Amino acid sequence: MPSNAIYTDLSGYYDLMCADIDYSAQSSCVQRLQQLLGNGGKRHLDLACGTGPHIRHFLDAGFQSSGLDINQPMLDRALTRCPEAQFSLQDMCGFSASQPFDLITCFLYSIHYSASIERLNACIASVHSALVDGGLFCFNAVDRQHIDNGSWVSHNVKHADSLFSFSSGWHYAGTGSQQALKLRIEKNTAGERQVWNDSHPMVAVRFDELLALLAPYFDVQVLEHDYDRILPWDRVSGNALFACVKLC
Repeated sequence: MPSNAIYTDLSGYYDLMCADIDYSAQSSCVQRLQQLLGNGGKRHLDLACGTGPHIRHFLDAGFQSSGLDINQPMLDRALTRCPEAQFSLQDMCGFSASQPFDLITCFLYSIHYSASIERLNACIASVHSALVDGGLFCFNAVDRQHIDNGSWVSHNVKHADSLFSFSSGWHYAGTGSQQALKLRIEKNTAGERQVWNDSHPMVAVRFDELLALLAPYFDVQVLEHDYDRILPWDRVSGNALFACVKLC
């Protein structure tokens, strides 16, 4: 099971790092897709669930939600946030489910944590096995051909007596199926500065390759990466939302 040290060591800062994410909009969009494309069922599993913010929104919308992650400190926080949910310490590239699900999600580009094409294919197969016929698998992904190594996303958050600066960016060497997610956290407290840097191995795929992996298992709709509107992917953007209905 792969480990991601920054998430273990700094799991207490994870929600601050993601403070600019609109979890409500993302969750609501997928709930609409479940009504439009899926079976409308309420049994939900979130892969790489982290501290459970998406699960909280699904629970509040009436879903019977569960989550899995490879990081126990994250799951501990998720259970505090969502005590009525079920959580398990599992690898999304080879997980087992005690019940079938109507909807499986994987937000925040976490599908790339599969780290290799082989493990990505295993993740897709595991999701297929865990879904009922007609069940929906939703995730977002980035096309390696569109990665700008110089593009970073950053935001600042004040917490207690400290100012945090969070930055993240993709890096692709230009060949192969490996890329990296680079992370930087800076904490300033009363003139004292601490910095954490990390680089996570991620799988790099073209969208046509990803569609080929999904094709044996799912009927796939590729959508614009826009959680406010449901639109077909423009075939230009390097970010997209994948809505995959399990083939019977």
